[in-house]
Formats: sequence, structure tokens, C-alpha cells
Amino acid sequence: MARAIWKGAISFGLVHIPVALVSATSSQGVDFDWLDSRSMEPVGYKRVNKVTGKEVTKEHIVKGVQYEKGRYVVLSEEEIKSAHPLSTQTIDIFAFVDSEQIPLQNIDTPYYLAPDKRGGKVYALLRETLSKTNKVALAHVVLHTRQHLAALMPLESAMVLVMLRWPAEVRSLDTLELGSDVTSAKLVKGELDMAKRLVEDMSAEWSPEDYRDSFEDKIMALVEKKAHEGKIEDVETATGEEERKTADVIDLTELLKRSLGGKAGSKPAAKPKPASKSTPAKKATKRSSG
Repeated sequence: MARAIWKGAISFGLVHIPVALVSATSSQGVDFDWLDSRSMEPVGYKRVNKVTGKEVTKEHIVKGVQYEKGRYVVLSEEEIKSAHPLSTQTIDIFAFVDSEQIPLQNIDTPYYLAPDKRGGKVYALLRETLSKTNKVALAHVVLHTRQHLAALMPLESAMVLVMLRWPAEVRSLDTLELGSDVTSAKLVKGELDMAKRLVEDMSAEWSPEDYRDSFEDKIMALVEKKAHEGKIEDVETATGEEERKTADVIDLTELLKRSLGGKAGSKPAAKPKPASKSTPAKKATKRSSG
């Protein structure tokens, strides 16, 4: 399995499903690094005062949020840190919605979810339940100190966690200011028939192996050619890797039955709280889909 970037658990009711988060995408673009042409040493980004043009050392930099034009409120690192959401190492499901209710414009980054620490059976149970009911699970998850709205979806024999843009981040279609020639277009049947035939003539099967970035291919071919000609410069770079925080979670399959009961214990009764906080977000999501 590919390296997990996060480990934790899916949580709903009293059920915890241990999972590992694996990136479903990879950046394949060409990465151009800045180099000093005189010494072939890496060139970094300077912190520069935009008024004086002089470099500013790290100890003199503070963080501010623009409150009005030209006026900022300065926040300390402690104040910023206190606003970060608590990292629970869980994907907290707060509702299940029909899959078609999530608008395309709200979809952001997909991640694969793999079962972890003997959580396979409960993982499969949730996947099949989502598939049979045509539902997706809405959840909150904290990654790298940032809280995300996410949708948990079945995908063949696995599940994916799709990060969603917060409804406030998605512009309404009204911003396009579409005219009546678009919204109430009077289309001639003959034109529609010809357009349909053109679509049918150009129809094909999805073939991902045929779709490539021609710019990247050309650049990498040029890199290979120059490398074989011996045109390679030695550059010293420092590399480092962050340690990933993991959580020890217990697979309690039997808690599923107790969660469905919903009567015993205090935890199930407390679960509607996150749902109520997110109700406006769900309503906004539905509105943006119209």
C-alpha cells in the first residue's frame, strides 16, 4: 500500500473504524527550481518589505489580517494557535445525504481510505451500506491544523474521502450574470439533432492511459536529451520529512448494535450537536446546486 499521510478512525455513533488516509492524486507537473547561474546554488524566496524593498529578518515579521483597506489587526502566534481546531484524529460523520445532492463545484481533493488495525470488516460494512443506500457520509476532519468538510464515498471495493469546499467559498452561479439567451434559449430542433449526432460521432470510452500532459512530455524529453549529452549541473539541496502523527484506536464492532439502539449511553445523544452546527452548510450546499 502507498504511504499513509494520516492515520485515525472513522467515527459515527459508537463505532470507530481504524483507517489510513492515502493521497488519491499525485502532482505530475514539471517542477522548475530557481538556481544561481553563477554557482548553480538553489535560490530561495526573500522576505522583502514591499515599501522599502529591503529584506526583513524573520524576528521582525508579524501576522496581520486586513480589517479595512490599509488597516490591519495584528495577531500573535499564540492567538492564531488558539483558533486552530482540536486535532481528534477522527473522521467525524455527522450526517448521511444523497450522493447527488453534493454539487460538483464543492468538490475539492480526493483521498483514498484504507482499513487499518484489523478494521477491515467494519470498513466493508460501511462501504456496502453507503453503496446500497446511495448515500455519502458528511464528516468533519482536521488535517494539518485545518478543519475540513468532507464526504465519505464508496468506490468499488474501497472508500474515498473527498474534501469539500465550504459553501461560503463557492460562488453562486449568479456571478456569471447569464442572459436570457442562455437561461431561456430557444433552440431549433434541427440544431439540437445535429449537435446530438456530432456528440454521438465523437463518443468514446474513458481511456485514462491516452490522456497525457504534452508540455510535461516535451520538457522531460528535453531534460533526458540534455542529460545524455552530459549537460547536468550538481546542486546541493537539503531534504527533510515531517513525522506523521498517528492515533491508537480500537475497533469496537459490537458498538454498532448499541449505536443503532441510540437509547443507552450518553454519547449517541450528544451526536446531533455537530449536525445542527452544519445544517446551514448543508442548506447552502443545496442552494448552490440549483
